[in-house]
Amino acid sequence: MEGIIVNFRGGRHTHYPNQMIITVPSIENKEKAKSLLNKKVTWTSPAGKKLTGTISAVHGNSGALKAKFEKGLPGQSIGNKVKIE
Repeated sequence: MEGIIVNFRGGRHTHYPNQMIITVPSIENKEKAKSLLNKKVTWTSPAGKKLTGTISAVHGNSGALKAKFEKGLPGQSIGNKVKIE
């Protein structure tokens, strides 16, 4: 299954580079999104390096997901696809 990185998780004054908001096109609500909790997420950089994380929570009511990665992701990852296993 594939998802798209939407943005960093953050607020007005801070953002967390190791936490990303991910949307999956086939998921539209919170109940469907709960089925993906604790799954592995992998983002591949243009250089071929793979950064992995896990889906930790549902973000909002429209089915977005919060993923925590081991290291912070760069800004170029926003808008790219991730693999959900």
